[in-house]
Amino acid sequence: MKLAVVGSINMDMTVTAERIPLKGETLRGDSISLIPGGKGANQAVAMAKLGAEVEMFGCVGDDSNGKMLLENLKKAGVKTEHIQISKGKPTGIAMITVAENDNTIVVVPGANAAVDKFYIDSIKPYLEAYDMVVLQHEIPLETVHYVVDFCAEKKLQVVLNPAPAAEVPMDIIEKVTYVTPNEHEAVLIFGEGQSTEELLRSYPEKLIITQGSRGVSACLRSGELLHVPARKAKVADTTGAGDTLNGAFCVRRAAGDDLKAALLYANTAASLSTEKFGAQTGMPTAQEVEKELGL
Repeated sequence: MKLAVVGSINMDMTVTAERIPLKGETLRGDSISLIPGGKGANQAVAMAKLGAEVEMFGCVGDDSNGKMLLENLKKAGVKTEHIQISKGKPTGIAMITVAENDNTIVVVPGANAAVDKFYIDSIKPYLEAYDMVVLQHEIPLETVHYVVDFCAEKKLQVVLNPAPAAEVPMDIIEKVTYVTPNEHEAVLIFGEGQSTEELLRSYPEKLIITQGSRGVSACLRSGELLHVPARKAKVADTTGAGDTLNGAFCVRRAAGDDLKAALLYANTAASLSTEKFGAQTGMPTAQEVEKELGL
């Protein structure tokens, strides 16, 4: 299985505190860490740790953070040959507060904004060599839609994780193989007129809605609703759990698992990831997930 990720590469500046601060409030933090992140890079690392052959496509700045992130991806087993170093631009940064078994995140895109149509044109021949292309919303949305159009033209499987939340044209939804919003993102994309169950039945084996501590839901082609409850976890840090789920799902679908088996595997991997600190550092290996599933 060969997977390509086109997306963001960030340095996460993570602060732990007793609780999330209120508007206008100043709190004393417990610790601060610089941890590799970005939704695109997170999903690529999750896939690599689960045994997939994966390449990351995106941009970093010509700064120390960019060098650290490239080395980290290589160390994780992710191919980086076509990541562009954007001169004069800072590497993207995510400022994360972790508290109360949850987090808040502010992202400064930096070099991620350079993942534009010209960059995509330069990597199209390489994307065609992959079985599946995975996208998120931390690069320009017009670029995301441009890649979806290209994948549809070339009949490449494409997975869209529409996070952070943004509107998605219906023709893009029709062209992707899978779209994986959380409940809030699903409402923004599809509106409030339908229940979750009605939405899922409208897009069988395409729409996958993640529901945090309640698990993940989809609909089979038969019309049967599928809900995979979340595994109970001793939560240390939820950062990157959604990225782990998306990465693990892509790995197992590319490997040939049916939808139910892929979602069970992905949900388990995401739960395991919350038991360690940091997005990428907490992501489990294939052996750890298989052990938990009793495989």
